Amino acid sequence: MFRGATSLNLDAKGRLAVPTKHREAMQLECAGNLVLTAHPHRCLLLYPQPAWEPIQAKMMALSSFDSKSSALQRLLVGFAEDIALDSAGRMLVSPVLRDFAGLDKEVMLVGQGSHFELWNMEAWRAQLAQVMEGNGFEMPTELEGFSL
Repeated sequence: MFRGATSLNLDAKGRLAVPTKHREAMQLECAGNLVLTAHPHRCLLLYPQPAWEPIQAKMMALSSFDSKSSALQRLLVGFAEDIALDSAGRMLVSPVLRDFAGLDKEVMLVGQGSHFELWNMEAWRAQLAQVMEGNGFEMPTELEGFSL
C-alpha cells in the first residue's frame, strides 16, 4: 500500500530516488520492476509491474475503433515504460515522460494505494489549490453521503 506525498528532486540525468519507506515494498512486491506511464492530467503513473498488467489488459481489450478508447490506449499503453530500481533505489524517468509531465528538478511523488502519481511541483500545487478552492471540484455520485 503506497501512501503519502513526498517532495523529491530529479538529478541531472533524470533519476529519482524512491523514498526508503517505499523501496522495500517495491522490492517485495515486484523485485523493483515498475511501469511508468502518462496520465491525462499531465502527471505520471508509477505502478509495480504486476499491478500494471491487468490495467494494460483492460485497456487493450477496448475497441481501437472507438476514438475515446483509442486515445486512452495511446496515452496509457503507448507511453508505458518498463523501468527498474537501480542498486541505490533510483529510477530513471525518460526524457519523453519528463517532457510530457513537465518534470524538472522539483517533483512530487503521491501515493495512491496501489500506485503513485508523479507530478511537476507547480502543477501539483495548482491542482491542490483548485481542489481547496472548490473550483471544478464535485463529489462523485458514488460518494454521496460519504463522510470522514
